[in-house]
Amino acid sequence: MSKILIVGNDEPLVRQLTRLFAGAGHELAAASDGAAGLGRLQADRFDLIFLDHSPPELDGLETLSEIKRAQIKTPVIVMTACGTTDTAIEAMKRGAYDYLPKPLETDGLQRIAADALEVSRLMQQIVRAPSSMTKITPAARELVRIVGNNRRMQEVFKLIGRVAEQDVTVLISGESGTGKELVARAIYHHSRRRDKPFMAVNCAAIPDTLFESELFGYERGAFTGAYRTHVGKFERCHGGTLLFDEIGDMSLGTQAKLLRVLQGGEFERLGGTETVQVDVRILAATNKNLEAEVDGGRFREDLYYRLKVISIELPPLRERLDDVPNLVNYFVGRFAQEYGRTVHYLADEAVERLASHNWPGNVRELENSLRRAVLMCKGDVLRAEHVEFESDQGEAAVPGRRGEPTGGLQDRVAGLVSEILQRADQRARANLIELVEEALIGQTLRQCGFNQVRAARMLGISRNTLRHRMKKYRIKPPEADA
Repeated sequence: MSKILIVGNDEPLVRQLTRLFAGAGHELAAASDGAAGLGRLQADRFDLIFLDHSPPELDGLETLSEIKRAQIKTPVIVMTACGTTDTAIEAMKRGAYDYLPKPLETDGLQRIAADALEVSRLMQQIVRAPSSMTKITPAARELVRIVGNNRRMQEVFKLIGRVAEQDVTVLISGESGTGKELVARAIYHHSRRRDKPFMAVNCAAIPDTLFESELFGYERGAFTGAYRTHVGKFERCHGGTLLFDEIGDMSLGTQAKLLRVLQGGEFERLGGTETVQVDVRILAATNKNLEAEVDGGRFREDLYYRLKVISIELPPLRERLDDVPNLVNYFVGRFAQEYGRTVHYLADEAVERLASHNWPGNVRELENSLRRAVLMCKGDVLRAEHVEFESDQGEAAVPGRRGEPTGGLQDRVAGLVSEILQRADQRARANLIELVEEALIGQTLRQCGFNQVRAARMLGISRNTLRHRMKKYRIKPPEADA
C-alpha cells in the first residue's frame, strides 16, 4: 500500500483523488496549502504527491521548489487549470514528475500515478540535487508564444521543460508552419544560457558559397572583397544558443564542418590559421524526414545522430484541431491590439469555417488568415466573409504539399468517399476514418515493397508516425508472418 499526499484547496479535486486512489487501496492525506503540505512531508514519508497550482490562492510552483530544495525525492504531479506554456515548462524545470491540466482524465491519471509510484519505489535510495530556482522574467514570457492544450502539445511543453537546462543538442521536426522556431526559442528562454545570445541560421536561405563564411567568419584578405576580419555566427554566439533552421537543406560539405565544431568545439576562420574555441549550444529544426535524407545520401548519418540527442516532433495543426479555438482567441486578440481594431466577437459561422478547414499551412496559415480577417473586419464582430484561406487563392490544400494541382484527385477521392458512405453500415461509419487510414497505409506499404522510408515519404508523414500506425493496425510485411 502506498501513501499519497494531496496539497490543495480545491475540495472537489481532493474528493475525486481520494475516491479514486483510496478505492484502489492507497492511504491518502490532504493539506490545504503549501506550508501545511511541507509540514506533513517533514513529519512523514509519502510515495507520491499531488500538488494543485491555483494562483494566486495557491502557488504550487513555489511549493514544488521548496519540496525539491529540501531534497525530498517523492515524485510530484502538478495539477492546474492554467494550462499555459510557461506553467507546464516551469513545472518540469523545477522537477515535477508530470504536469496535468484540469479537469483530470481518470484513465490517464491512474496510468501516470502508477508510473510515478514505481519510480518512487526505485529512487528512494538515490540522492538528487534540487532543481533550479531561477524564475522566468516577464520579458522572457512575452517571447515564448506557443499556444496549445492538446495532449500532444502538452507533451512537447513537458519535454521542453526537461531538456531546457541541459546542454544537449535538440532536433525539432515538423511540417512548415508548426512552430519549430518557437519551440527553439522556448528552450533558449528557459535555459541557463538565456542571458547569452540566441541566433537563428536559415540553412535554406543562405547560398552555399556564403554559408561557411557566415558560420565561421573570415580573415582579412581571405578572398576578393574581404577587406576586414569578419566574425561568424559561432563566435558571436559564444556562450549562447544557435538554431539551424531547415538544417536538411545544408550541403554535405558544410555538414562536415559543422560536425567538427560539434565534436571539438573549435574551428578556423576562412583564410586563418588560428583555432577558435567556442561554447555554443546547437538546436536544429527541419521539415524534412532526415532518416530518408540519410538513406538517400543527402545528409550525413554521423551528423544526424549528433543532432538527435533529444528529438521533439511537432504535430500538424490538422492533428490538434481542438487547439484552433485557443489559437483563434490568441491571434485575434493580438492583431486587434496591434492594428487598433475593436474585434470582440466571432460569429458562429466564422468559427465553423475556421474549425472545418484542414490547415495545410498549419499555425502559420491560421495566423495569416486571422491577420487578414482582423484587418478586413470593420466592426466588433468577425464574420465568415472576413476569413480567407490560402487555398482560396489558388494554393493546394493538401497537407505538406504546396502549389500542386489537386482538383482532379480531390474529385476522385470525393467520389470514392461518397460510394463508401452509401455502402457502409452504421457500425462501419463509426470507424470510417480508421478504416480508410488502415487501407491507405497498407496499400501504400505494399506498393513500396514495405520500404518504410519510401512509404512515409509518399504518405507525407514521418517514419516514426508510420511505425506507430503499423503497430496500431498490426500491419506487418508478408515475411513477418512466414
